[in-house]
Amino acid sequence: MPWYLSWLAHMAGIAGRCLFATAPDVVGDAAATWARSEPTFDAIRAAGYKVALVAQNGIEDMEIDWPRFDAVFIGGDTDWKLSGHAADVCREAKKLGKWVHMGRVNSLRRLEIAAQFGCDSVDGNYLGFGPDTNIPKLLRWLETLKREPVLNFGGHHG
Repeated sequence: MPWYLSWLAHMAGIAGRCLFATAPDVVGDAAATWARSEPTFDAIRAAGYKVALVAQNGIEDMEIDWPRFDAVFIGGDTDWKLSGHAADVCREAKKLGKWVHMGRVNSLRRLEIAAQFGCDSVDGNYLGFGPDTNIPKLLRWLETLKREPVLNFGGHHG
């Protein structure tokens, strides 16, 4: 994906303000993601970014070369993203000092799951659809998380 690497290099001036840059992935396929991602790690780092591997369905069946990347982005399809396998990846990443991010978090329930899994950050397009209405809702979700204890699950859940 040379255009992506060129773009990252072009945007290198903001690299220090970014938590990470994701390596290219293949949705729902951890083995194909690794094959596509791993060759780009050095170029992403050379542009000044920390490298995030996008965890996908099936990563739990692979040997993970954890030192090769700096952060984990929880991707995959919805069932996998909310599974015990994803929680296990988050827990291992945190144990190794990696930043953990979950994508497609657009509800309080998803935000609670991300918190339970130990994610450091999340993203979603929720605010893009009616920000005037959804910003207050999102702020209430964050207040809910502050008030309620978060349990970090260690096993499988769905």
